[in-house]
Amino acid sequence: MNPVLEPLFRTVRATHPKADLRVIERAYDVAAYHHRDQKRKSGDPYITHPLAVATILAELGTDDETLCAALLHDTVEDTAYSLDELRGDFGDTIGSLVDGVTKLDKVKFGDAAQAETVRKMVVAMSRDIRVLIIKLADRLHNMRTMRYLPEHKRHQKSRETLEIFAPLAHRLGMNTIKWELEDLAFAMLYPKRYDEIARMVSERAPRRDLFLQEVIEKVSGDLREAKIRAVVKGRPKHYYSVYQKMIARDVAFDDIYDLVGIRVLVDSVRDCYAALGTIHARWNPVPGRFKDYIAMPKFNMYQSLHTTVIGPEGKPVELQIRTHAMHHRAEYGVAAHWKYKEEVGTPGPTGKVKPGSDMAWLRQLLDWQKETSDPGEFLESLRFDLSVSEVYVFTPKGQVIALPEGATPVDFAYAVHTEVGHRCIGARVNGRLVPLESRLGNGDTVEIFTSKSPDAGPSRDWLKFVKSGRARNKIRQWFSKERRETAIEAGKEAIGRAMRKQGLPLQRLMSGEALLALARDLRYPDVSALYAAVGEGHIAAQAVVQKLVASIGGVDSAEEDIAETSLPTRLRGRPRGGGAGVVVAGDADVWVRLSKCCTPVPGDEIVGFVTRGHGVSVHRADCTNVQQLKSQPDRLVEVSWSPSDDSVFLVAIQVEALDRPRLLSDVTRTLSDQHVNILSASVTTSRDRVAISKFTFEMGDPKHLGHVLKAVRSIQGVFDVYRVSGAGG
Repeated sequence: MNPVLEPLFRTVRATHPKADLRVIERAYDVAAYHHRDQKRKSGDPYITHPLAVATILAELGTDDETLCAALLHDTVEDTAYSLDELRGDFGDTIGSLVDGVTKLDKVKFGDAAQAETVRKMVVAMSRDIRVLIIKLADRLHNMRTMRYLPEHKRHQKSRETLEIFAPLAHRLGMNTIKWELEDLAFAMLYPKRYDEIARMVSERAPRRDLFLQEVIEKVSGDLREAKIRAVVKGRPKHYYSVYQKMIARDVAFDDIYDLVGIRVLVDSVRDCYAALGTIHARWNPVPGRFKDYIAMPKFNMYQSLHTTVIGPEGKPVELQIRTHAMHHRAEYGVAAHWKYKEEVGTPGPTGKVKPGSDMAWLRQLLDWQKETSDPGEFLESLRFDLSVSEVYVFTPKGQVIALPEGATPVDFAYAVHTEVGHRCIGARVNGRLVPLESRLGNGDTVEIFTSKSPDAGPSRDWLKFVKSGRARNKIRQWFSKERRETAIEAGKEAIGRAMRKQGLPLQRLMSGEALLALARDLRYPDVSALYAAVGEGHIAAQAVVQKLVASIGGVDSAEEDIAETSLPTRLRGRPRGGGAGVVVAGDADVWVRLSKCCTPVPGDEIVGFVTRGHGVSVHRADCTNVQQLKSQPDRLVEVSWSPSDDSVFLVAIQVEALDRPRLLSDVTRTLSDQHVNILSASVTTSRDRVAISKFTFEMGDPKHLGHVLKAVRSIQGVFDVYRVSGAGG
């Protein structure tokens, strides 16, 4: 036997003892022969990749056909080996698996292309779910070795992984793959946020581990006394899931991280409920936190009892109680079908899983892809559908429809059919008339009333409360077709109103070029599309105005006014060159001021601009406004730094942190401890719980800035801090 295959075979023997090792070795030999001259970006022989993918799948306990297809999955695409030859050598089942995976790899990038790839994946999945399992293992190994790719490719692949592949792994119940994909993509896309969470986790680990050990010992002791055989262990915390919980539950890191997770594995379903009783006898359960996923499994076949109890020291403890078979399925999902066939429902004659009730979601996807002609819209719906929890409701005939949590009768109407959605005028839930914006709960029976009028159509207000991507897309589509002209007018009016409100020069800002450049930046083909987007509520008029103002260098950027606002200074009277710390070549007695648009400090390369009646304004050489000033070269003068003890400089910094209570007070306290005088501060918090704060302060010695940045960086939750060019950022 080939010694290279020994680790793979060791895993196969442990997880799938009946596998045919001879055919796996033959598949390896064929793949190794055809990839013999190829190298990966890392310089390793190419065959290391298919071998790693097969090893990942062997750990999941998949069958030998899947392992052969994994070893051969790149041969048809990347070598001279044809699909017909492969079918002849290994049979139709392995041939169609490789064909399914190859089709997914054929279509590469771009939004529509990527959407088309995903659509092909859905069709291939419906034929044989193993195609997707191989694709997930392939993506996992590629993510592990992603560092050899250029940065833009890394980001694109990571985003795709977070939005599509990790949620698909979740849908198939393959949690081990899902968690690793999420953490790898999170580290690649947001390295600073990832490092900050890792740092916060490691700081608290020792204290938490002691508490965890105490809980495990008590639970194990109680179960031994009750004569229940059980394995009790701590549940690992994954960095991305900690971050997601901070966003979803809107709580600080400590509140999530201090919540200890325990997993109890027992032999039978009866033992699950007995263990639950034993644990509740020692500690009080938290009301509303008990969930029985054994009696009612989740959509991805996940089964477990979940409870939260008030443990030692009054701290909450989360427990999951399940059998070993349930645990295997929770970790490996659909891949566990081959290991626990008798429990999960029998696969068909080819070994592929017949999508039964547990795979109803897959059938729904299949219907969607048939009915949605625009691949981008299909992808958008899929992304949304993958990212939310679900409620299950019934049609009057008893058919089950899965909707996102918080869905309304309008979402239900669009799930039934687009026309039913467009014509919906009322709804009855469980026999009672309800408003269209009311939320549906699990088990509700929903009946929709539709209008017979030929002019019937959706209401714009529905966009405020619908939850499903599909309903939102259909409503928007309807309005884009029917109401584009009105939307353009409304958008134009809204932008004009927002400008007048701020007293901005309308003619100058609404010139064709500035607006066209902004439309392109925001990915709209022309100015009309930008107006229409504002009119339809896709983007706020205020946001457009702010971007417009920023793009031409700030509110004060009329030629003379480019940030001529004088700098706060301790000197009285008109500051000469020395007071501002700058000397004008050939004339030491000229009135000099440092511009606020780029806040230059000693060490920066600078240029001077002679203003009318305001002396010389000094800008950083890389200031965005200098390009405009260069159109009048006769007014540019040479300037140099000459700071004195009296000089005061303005510095603007940006602080990026994971949001938490008291963050702002911690940053301002640290800045005042560093003896800087804060002049202004602004904070915005994004939906993904990142707080971006901008501080402008006075400083005598610019060399001190390094110490200030270092002190702010050490605050808990802060993952980046840097100087920005301008008080306004």
